[in-house]
Parts: sequence; C-alpha cells; structure tokens
Amino acid sequence: MRPGKQNTSSPEGNIRHLVYLMENAILNLPEGQEQMSWLIDFHGWSLNTNIPIRTAREIIYILQNHYPERLAIVALYSPPRFFEAFWKVVKYFIDAKTFEKIKFVYPNNKDSVKLMKSSFNTENLPSEFGGKATLNYDHEEFSRMMSQEDVKTAKFWGFDDDGNCKAKVTPGPVRVASSAS
Repeated sequence: MRPGKQNTSSPEGNIRHLVYLMENAILNLPEGQEQMSWLIDFHGWSLNTNIPIRTAREIIYILQNHYPERLAIVALYSPPRFFEAFWKVVKYFIDAKTFEKIKFVYPNNKDSVKLMKSSFNTENLPSEFGGKATLNYDHEEFSRMMSQEDVKTAKFWGFDDDGNCKAKVTPGPVRVASSAS
C-alpha cells in the first residue's frame, strides 16, 4: 500500500476499495495460507494525502471484525516524523493482538532490514525495500488483472438462473462502526 498516492476524498470509496482488494487477496492466497503480510510505504505521504481519523477508525473496525487473523505482519515503511501524531490517536482503536503485528521499519536501521528479510520473500520484494525484484507499476496492466479477478470472483460466488451473480451487494454506504464518542 502507498498512502502517499491516496487521491480520493470519499471515505466510502476508500473503504469499498479496501474490501475489494482484501477479498481479491484472500481468493489469491496459496492453498493452506490464511494470513497476509502488508508493506505500507510512506514515501510521499503527507497531511494532504492522509485519510480522516474517522475513516481510519472504520477501516480498523472492518479489518479486526470481518478479517480477524488474516494479518501476519504490517510493516510501516519509513513513516515521516509527523505520522507519529496520527499514530498516537489511531493506535488506541487497534486491539492488542493486532497492535503487536505492526512494525515501524526504517531503511537504514539494521533491525528493520533484518525484519524485512525475515518477513518478506526477498525475491519478490521490490529493490526499493531491500529486495531483489524490479517492479514497474502499470495501472492499465493492474486494471486488466483486476478485471480478470472480478470474473474469477463471480465464478466463485456462482450465478442464478438469470445469469446474475448470486452474491448480493449493498447498493449504498453502510455504517460499519459506531459513532465516535
């Protein structure tokens, strides 16, 4: 994930996109693997690209209550110093078990480098994070692959007699967390 590239002002859009990506990631986990490792790259992150605390709280609620134990580790890669203020607020919404899985990683820190090598396959990890892979993001290619995944997902859920996907999706925004107190 690259929160520095976040460019939407729609909290509902952020949440829907997260759920969409989570469901696709789960469908693509290797047989027998239940957990995912997340690498969150803070390059380019600023207060302008930050999501609101309320949205962060709803995302945490969804992940903890609808995807329990899917998370193996979260590597917060090179967060800027001013992220600490955001973190000081958000961390209180994270349960203790999940909190232990969140690691701050800095490229010039020996322990961080060791953590990255032990948590991620360096053959698949992009070189900018200490791995060996060269990765050039192509949005058109990503969109094509996700369209193929949408077909795979539809086949997973099946179709009714009219050829419609059996999975029912709520047509509008749904409150997923209690109001901030």
